[in-house]
Amino acid sequence: MPIPSRLRAHRRLLVACLLAALAAATTGCQRDAAPAASAEGAAPPAAQGSYARQHAGDYATVPLKADLSAFDENGKRMIALLVQASEVMNDLYWQQSWDGDRAALLARAPDAATRDLVALNFGPWDRLNADTPLLPGIGPRPAGSTFYPADMTKAEFEAANLPDKTSWYTLLRRDDAGKLVTVPYHVAYKADLERAAALLREAAAASADKSFANYLSMRADALLSDDFQPSDLAWMDMKSNPVDIVIGPIETYEDQLFGYKAAYEGVVLVKDQAWSAKLARFAAFLPELQRGLPVADKYKAETPGSDADLNAYAAVYYGGNANVGAKTIAINLPNDEQVQLRKGTRRLQLENVMQAKFDAIMVPIARQLIAQDQVANVTFDAFFQNTMFHEVAHGLGIKNTLDGKGTVSEALKDYASSFEEGKADVLGLYMVDALANKGELDKSKLLDNYVTFLAGILRSVRFGATDAHAKANMLRFNFFAERGAFARDPRSGRYRVDFDKMHVAMNALGEKLLTVQGDGDYAQARQLTDTLGVIGPELAGDLKKLDGAGIPVDIRFEQGLETLGLSQYAAPPAARE
Repeated sequence: MPIPSRLRAHRRLLVACLLAALAAATTGCQRDAAPAASAEGAAPPAAQGSYARQHAGDYATVPLKADLSAFDENGKRMIALLVQASEVMNDLYWQQSWDGDRAALLARAPDAATRDLVALNFGPWDRLNADTPLLPGIGPRPAGSTFYPADMTKAEFEAANLPDKTSWYTLLRRDDAGKLVTVPYHVAYKADLERAAALLREAAAASADKSFANYLSMRADALLSDDFQPSDLAWMDMKSNPVDIVIGPIETYEDQLFGYKAAYEGVVLVKDQAWSAKLARFAAFLPELQRGLPVADKYKAETPGSDADLNAYAAVYYGGNANVGAKTIAINLPNDEQVQLRKGTRRLQLENVMQAKFDAIMVPIARQLIAQDQVANVTFDAFFQNTMFHEVAHGLGIKNTLDGKGTVSEALKDYASSFEEGKADVLGLYMVDALANKGELDKSKLLDNYVTFLAGILRSVRFGATDAHAKANMLRFNFFAERGAFARDPRSGRYRVDFDKMHVAMNALGEKLLTVQGDGDYAQARQLTDTLGVIGPELAGDLKKLDGAGIPVDIRFEQGLETLGLSQYAAPPAARE
């Protein structure tokens, strides 16, 4: 169940993203290097010169490819059909992100660069720069996106007697009398969902792996009914499939009003069998790590699902919500807390995307802002571990509030996603620390994880103040700074990690976040976010250096059937209608 928010992944296709472990991902998490401005205060694009040209360097372009030589003709056709089904998620997500005609919106762009940026953002707001409007006459991005009537107030929503109003899979609309009503996703988006379902069923027929074929058929049914739990359970049972897909309404990051409504996405993945075998053993440590969490016993009484697993993949297509703004580098799903308690979760590390972000963004940031004698501690191995254990850490902690009134997601509402991402960030580092002390990881390289963790925060805070992962990262940055976990040299503007103090701060923040979640303390979540989830002027000035150095904020993809060399396997147009 998508944790209301991004991270819900989000995605957690971190999400996911996983911006958080990268300091980000996860999910499921990039923005202009300057301090994040509010959309309300942004100057109209016309007054900024060519905004799109100014921000042309915000993205590094990465081709999404994989070695598909091991697949036979049916296997390649199946992958092509999965890509096409994920392309339908683009159409669905446009409807969720922009309340109007897409073609008419794109036609308003004054030049090709602006039109490209609007298309990349699935609407007229720059997701990497605090939702700055990209076109004249465009106001702030609606907090509730298109999920709710534009004139609906929070009080009106709370007062409405509609049992399914908080469902991840309903829209709020007004009837002829002006009263709020709910419309299920499978009704509102029927035509597009039927197209996607047909492609999934065709892919199922081409699959040599029977469990994957069963999942694809069940997922097709779920798209047409909004009953996703059976297919989530089937997804958890799959072990041998060499290809995977995350498709449907997954994360709730888009709903910044309540964090209830999930957005459509599709991500197609090819498993790295060798790396996955190396990662599998870590899932067995979850129960022990849960018991060792730095918090009172009542906040760690739940038992993580025993079927959780870890796998590494090459991503070959990102569609819909997964392809807007910051791109996830890891996935932790399903989001349904009931499935998590029964089966655990699957953690998917997207190694090709992770490597691209590390090379194009993380290393250049470290060279600018990390103390020179600690730059060598920023390593891809540490980045991969931090990201991986961020995703694993989503399975730790507490899913239901101690008062028995419901889930943490329901209690924390619009703060649920940022607190879940923040928890996963800090508990992921706790897991690295604990496993190193057990001898399961190289303890001599633990400083690499700590310094890479800090570099990841500096990368992710560039996503601005509107992203769930970025809010989580800023809260952690300021919490750690207050406790001396790192220090900034005022002469060089570089940051140095204090190993011992970061260890203490890690445990203290883990305890704080788990307590807020277990208590379902909405007021405390808001207070911590308001006081710590902000970018101060000193950090804003440091981030300016990254802008001046021409370091990208995130990545964009060259992707699709042509990029993969699979155009000849596509379903004909008639089959896609």
